[in-house]
Amino acid sequence: MRRFCRTGLTLLVGAGLGASLTRLLSDASRHEVQEESGLLSRIPVLPVPSVHASELAVSPGASGAVMKYGFPSMANIKTRESYVTSYDPRTRTASWVIEKLNPAALTGTSDRKFCDFKEDDSVHVFHRATNADYKGSGLDRGHLAAAANHKWSQKAMDDTFYLSNVSPQNPHLNQNTWNNLEKLCRSLTKRYLNVYVCTGPLYLPRQEADGKLYVRYQVIGRNHVAVPTHFFKVVILEQADGRGVELRSYVLPNEPVDDKVPLERFLVPIETIERASGLLFVPNIMKRTSSLQAIGAR
Repeated sequence: MRRFCRTGLTLLVGAGLGASLTRLLSDASRHEVQEESGLLSRIPVLPVPSVHASELAVSPGASGAVMKYGFPSMANIKTRESYVTSYDPRTRTASWVIEKLNPAALTGTSDRKFCDFKEDDSVHVFHRATNADYKGSGLDRGHLAAAANHKWSQKAMDDTFYLSNVSPQNPHLNQNTWNNLEKLCRSLTKRYLNVYVCTGPLYLPRQEADGKLYVRYQVIGRNHVAVPTHFFKVVILEQADGRGVELRSYVLPNEPVDDKVPLERFLVPIETIERASGLLFVPNIMKRTSSLQAIGAR
């Protein structure tokens, strides 16, 4: 019996959602509760094709393994040793990156001191980011697929340092709350059979003084690399006993966040991310399981 209902997801997430989402769309670092008039609900869901892909027998954490639940979109797919990504040439960063985590993928002798951030030469020179774009910007080269998730292979870790797997990220966020969220994803491998993580940038509208909604974001460097207003992370958790999967979806603002704020405050319904990003997760997941439970704030 399905435990998940798209129309009932808001109820599963809990009563604290409205306040959490308001904080994300305004100033999350202030954590003030305000009334929100369904801003994201007015963003249309863009139809994208689903993917029918079989799970492959591959090395721990290798990119083929992330195909089990399909892809949230089909544009500009690139495969690396340790993850699969959809690259957006307009923003000079990925639309999403999917990786598969388990204890084997997190174990190994790989060391990030042997890795350097590098241009992705598979991207046309007109549409790629360079290290020079980040220099002097005051922003970190924030990993989407985290380096520490792929210790099983030096090549796998090296691949996370392509600038196509990087987005401009506020340093305080990158080094604190975002890092804590990455650690949480790794810790979940102790309780679940497999942990699939999809990460990407968001460019959310804000209502300005004239009452109209605008999408405004900074660009950096000669190549105008887009600075996201927010980041999302969708976590698909396979239960070891075969009872199905659990789903957690987070949105964090690209700004300093008090690391004392619990990560549960940033949980949102998966529909929030689907509407805001133009991606679809649930249809692909439901093709592979009859039981999906949304995990919300407690």
